[in-house]
Amino acid sequence: MSEIRESLSESTNALAEVFRNRNLRRLNLAFAGSVVGDWAYAVGASVYAYTQGGVAAVGVLGVVRFVSMALFSPFTSLLADRFDRKRVMIAADSIRVVLVLAAALVIRLDGPPIVVYALAVLTAVAGTAFRPAQAALTPSLANHPGELTAANVAASTVESVGFFAGPAIGGLLLAMTGVASVYVFNAATFVWSALLVLGVHPITPTGAAVGSATATGTGETGDVAEPKKRSGMFAGMGDGYREIFKNRDLRLLAGLYCAQTIVAGASLVFTVAIALDLLKLGHSGVGVINSAVGVGGLIGGFVALLLAQRGKIARDFGLGVILWAAPLLIIAAWPTLTSALIAMVLIGLANSVVDVNAYTILQRLVPDAVMGRVFGALEGVVVGGMGLGALMMPFLIDSIGLRSGLVVIGAGVSLIVVLGIAGLKRIDTVALAPAGLDLIRGVAMLGVLPGKVVDRLARRAKVVNVPSGQAVFSEGDVGDLFYVIESGTGDVTIRGEYVCTLSAGESFGEIALLRDVPRTATITATSDLVMRAIERDQFLAAVTGDGESSNQAELLVTRLLASR
Repeated sequence: MSEIRESLSESTNALAEVFRNRNLRRLNLAFAGSVVGDWAYAVGASVYAYTQGGVAAVGVLGVVRFVSMALFSPFTSLLADRFDRKRVMIAADSIRVVLVLAAALVIRLDGPPIVVYALAVLTAVAGTAFRPAQAALTPSLANHPGELTAANVAASTVESVGFFAGPAIGGLLLAMTGVASVYVFNAATFVWSALLVLGVHPITPTGAAVGSATATGTGETGDVAEPKKRSGMFAGMGDGYREIFKNRDLRLLAGLYCAQTIVAGASLVFTVAIALDLLKLGHSGVGVINSAVGVGGLIGGFVALLLAQRGKIARDFGLGVILWAAPLLIIAAWPTLTSALIAMVLIGLANSVVDVNAYTILQRLVPDAVMGRVFGALEGVVVGGMGLGALMMPFLIDSIGLRSGLVVIGAGVSLIVVLGIAGLKRIDTVALAPAGLDLIRGVAMLGVLPGKVVDRLARRAKVVNVPSGQAVFSEGDVGDLFYVIESGTGDVTIRGEYVCTLSAGESFGEIALLRDVPRTATITATSDLVMRAIERDQFLAAVTGDGESSNQAELLVTRLLASR
């Protein structure tokens, strides 16, 4: 129970820290406005297409939009690695304002639907530049890896608010006015987003992005030093795909993400079909069904942050994909409003878990120099999956019926995830192992602890640097940390007399913690020391809570005290 309370406290503090960070706060508020507008727009566009051509029109529009996004995302995502990422986001917002207002005017004047559809496609293409730039900019705004994960949770929570508020607002505007007013509302949210992004100022160089792999580059511009000099505006646009295909972990992640988005694409069709045909709820029912997704997403954001504490983000990502698909079987078995709302809440929860973990994995594995393009490539994979889902669902509805089609999609995607579980486990244990894990595991009293305990200590350990000639601590000081040397050397002295020299892999500081006494020796760096330090409470909880570790620690302390 205490462990759960501790995880809840850490999760709450991490999320609060994100909103204390001015840049992350502005970025998330900008995203919030944009997402709310987008989901209101999605409801309006779906209802407009349905009134013009039924389910088939909804599906065709979805396919064309997603195919266009998949084709153009390698070009637009390149902008995030070539130009100021903040300006890319503002430009994307500004272009969408113009396109959405133009579509609203055509609808108001009862113009040809094909023009409205074309503008919807162009709006979707313009939007493909925004999310990769945002995801690539985020690490430069976070102060440490924990804040980066929390920032992704905040972004996912914002999306969930959009899932809830956007369709609700869209349904309300549809009922009170019409489709054109929904489009105008969407344009206003893009203006809101652009104004907030304008005030974002990265606090660390992009090249030093928190959590990213080896990187180069400077400033907020996102300009990077690439391994080979390239010429031409769009040279290197395929680098994102190459980065994914050469790395088996990224290939697996992209494949499962694509499977999840097949369901997401199909949902654009089946949510309309469930509301209008299966449950006979009317146009406002489309907003009600979609709003349930947002409710689940709000819960899911916090669930994702809690799950992040256990360090199994790849497996949690897989769990999220299954939860995207399996609830469709509930609707197929029990086609009622209650079952539909429960299923949509579960899907919303799953969406947060999937997005948070996928983005965190990418930000930790991908070099900053190509991060924008990798996110763009993933965007291409994602929208390709959505296009496939939007294409499949009308065919399934026409050929085998809505309920049977839900079974095919739900069961098929769930099976794909089950087949990838071994790879997800490998990502957690190898690719995403916390820094310093092997170092801490090499300490005798810590190495005998259960793997999850050692993993947690490694994740919570902080890096301490002490220049040559300075003391780490002195005799008589209060003991608050246990140290493991990563590099460098330090001399141990007692009452001014030399005792020994400690080097990489060795540890110290346990006596004061285990005996609750002042420091019994002075440790002075004889070369620049880099250490992993574990706080007193965490160290004591781990060591004294395990019999074998406690015995080893007791023997070590007794031996050290006897030699002095």
